[in-house]
Amino acid sequence: MINVDQAIRLRRSVRGFLPREVPEATLHEVFALAQYAPSNCNVQPWTPHVVSGEKLKRLREALVGAGMRDDPIKPDWPADGKFTGIYRERQVGAAQALYGAMGVARSDAVGRKLAYIRNHAFFDAPHAVLIFMPEPFDTREAADIGMYAQTLMLVLTSRGIASCAQGALGLFPDIVREQLDVPGNYKLLFGISFGYEDHDVRANAARVGRAKIDDVVPFHR
Repeated sequence: MINVDQAIRLRRSVRGFLPREVPEATLHEVFALAQYAPSNCNVQPWTPHVVSGEKLKRLREALVGAGMRDDPIKPDWPADGKFTGIYRERQVGAAQALYGAMGVARSDAVGRKLAYIRNHAFFDAPHAVLIFMPEPFDTREAADIGMYAQTLMLVLTSRGIASCAQGALGLFPDIVREQLDVPGNYKLLFGISFGYEDHDVRANAARVGRAKIDDVVPFHR
């Protein structure tokens, strides 16, 4: 077990996993701890669906099929925002680090598409959690769910379990709802793939930096 400081520094997006599953007892322990995440008025608006085994295999096949066919995306929340300025620079830097580690050139359209489709395959992770939010919750509650997700990933990291938060897993919510038998009034925000890291996957060599606090944090006195 590692401390909080170590977990924060070690947590990163892992995009290649071993097939070995996380023990059932550990899964329950991790999600029980994540339940302590803060939320406005303690409403705990998150509804996480943990998927493994055959159910995950079928969901993977359905999402990969939709991606390969270039089916139109129908996210429950806007997913077409454009970054500008320093935010665009950070986005490009992260993409360059990732595709560079994988050896996929910017001009390789097929290679880039196949690399992206790996999102829908959960990067071969043995587990995923799809996080829903019931109507009529909105932006404030979505922020709470972000805190829940970070808490969850830090708990996973503290136990040597890798993860990757993926907005791409929210692009085909109707498929996910159908596969998991989730009612239509539960809206899919995103998913997190998790399991044990496969260090032989080239994408896992990618590293990205963080802005200096002097550039982003004003201290008022």
